[in-house]
Amino acid sequence: MKDSSPLKTIGRVAASIGKQYGIYIVLLMLVLFFSIASENFFVSSNLLNVARQVSMMGIAAVGFAFVLLLGGIDLSVGSLVSLVNIVTAWLMVTAGWNPVPAVIVALALSAAVGFSNGWIIANLRMPPIIVTLAMMIIIEGVAYLICKGLPIFGFPKSFSVIGQGYVGPVPIPVIIMAVIMGLGMFILRNTYFGRYFYAVGGNEEAAKLSGIDVKRVKYLVYTLSGFFAGIAGIVILSRTNSGQVLSGKGLEFDVLTACVLGGVSVSGGVGKMSNVLAGVLVLGVLSNGLVLLDVSQFVQMVIKGSVLLAAVALDCLQHRKTA
Repeated sequence: MKDSSPLKTIGRVAASIGKQYGIYIVLLMLVLFFSIASENFFVSSNLLNVARQVSMMGIAAVGFAFVLLLGGIDLSVGSLVSLVNIVTAWLMVTAGWNPVPAVIVALALSAAVGFSNGWIIANLRMPPIIVTLAMMIIIEGVAYLICKGLPIFGFPKSFSVIGQGYVGPVPIPVIIMAVIMGLGMFILRNTYFGRYFYAVGGNEEAAKLSGIDVKRVKYLVYTLSGFFAGIAGIVILSRTNSGQVLSGKGLEFDVLTACVLGGVSVSGGVGKMSNVLAGVLVLGVLSNGLVLLDVSQFVQMVIKGSVLLAAVALDCLQHRKTA
């Protein structure tokens, strides 16, 4: 006999709502809390500042989400942002290149590094965490060798438009993030590539048996991750007007936290790009609000680490329950 208790029915409905819209509820609660705690939070200038601050994370999160959907990980994202930052700056200042070819070469380099990650993972069957960790160390070393640890500056004024310009009241980095997020949503919802990402992440062996070229899917996904990280590096460089070797330091963990908060499973096969955007906004609102409340940087690190741990723990529990 089925239990038709109204309380249990309400509980099931609440659990379903929480699973689908939990990240949006968390975002709303954070906005309400910081609006009450700080009079400077819920003003248009600060909200636009939050959107601009998270834009680079949001751009990199699109490719990173693709990687997580495969059940992989890409720890080289932050270092790749730094490498693109340094290479583009070096080409424009030291080599005297025009910004356009400098940006094209840097983005091609970032895509090539991503492809290398995918090739090694797919063909040598090495764990993604080891491959991308090693690549992170290599890339960071190359960036230091190029700039010798010193900042590079002196770009053409036109280059700063990418990171500092506006279209009306909206910062250009926010527009770039919105376009790339929209592209990510389109790929997952409307292309067979997107279906392949879910299929490979859900069950790689079954995907192979159904005729999917798993190796090519991995090549594509890691190449996209590298390419989008490169775009984030260009935006950061334009915004700061200085090539810094530490510009992407730690970004990979922020991106990972945002994706997992947005419901992208670390086990692969589950996730939506719209929720990834919400996860990015949650981290942006949390960081901005804590700064406005004058919370120590080290306390912020503890909070962010705890958020990542809690998000992954929740994902693992849900995956175990589903299994």
